[in-house]
Amino acid sequence: MAGTPLIRPYRAGDRAAVYDVCVRTADAGGDARGQWSTDDLMPDLFAGPYVDLEPGLAFVLDDGERAVGYVVGTADTAAFVRRWRAEWLPRTAGRYPRPPEPPRDAEQAMVALLYRPERMLRPELAPFPAHLHIDLLPEHQGRGHGRALVDTFRAAAAGAGAPALHLGMVAANTRARAFYDRLGFTEIAVADAGPTTYLGSPTT
Repeated sequence: MAGTPLIRPYRAGDRAAVYDVCVRTADAGGDARGQWSTDDLMPDLFAGPYVDLEPGLAFVLDDGERAVGYVVGTADTAAFVRRWRAEWLPRTAGRYPRPPEPPRDAEQAMVALLYRPERMLRPELAPFPAHLHIDLLPEHQGRGHGRALVDTFRAAAAGAGAPALHLGMVAANTRARAFYDRLGFTEIAVADAGPTTYLGSPTT
């Protein structure tokens, strides 16, 4: 029975719910179901690698029935990129053929991200070695749960030795930017960032 949501560590049984939350919030905060050839594409890029490779830094918002939000990430982006290439890519590449260079359409451009984990390594982000992804179903937004999830991750990343963290967001998502501004994130100037804005924050 659904009740007052609480934050708890991720469990393996949460994986399907995390994937569902991810795809239902993957269109700049809106529902991306049916947008790609498989609804697993966005979670395979932005949720699955984290819950599988860094489960100790994954936390969910549980409403008593299922996960309705989550925060995932890593305390060491460089090490995570190496594990993505060595462990995550072999698990998923069979589902997503390598696209041509340059990609010919939007889906190929997304799949290309799977094959280029090194895209996460930008020199301007080096002082912010941890990074996170956070998503909440719309009905659970605006109630302080997002702040609590970020604070939970900040504490865990600090405990893992990361002095600061970063995140990337679609620059056009002004609602998300306002949320991060309220949490004390500041913009990181990154060359050739395209449609992405990078934000950073100390972990303590």
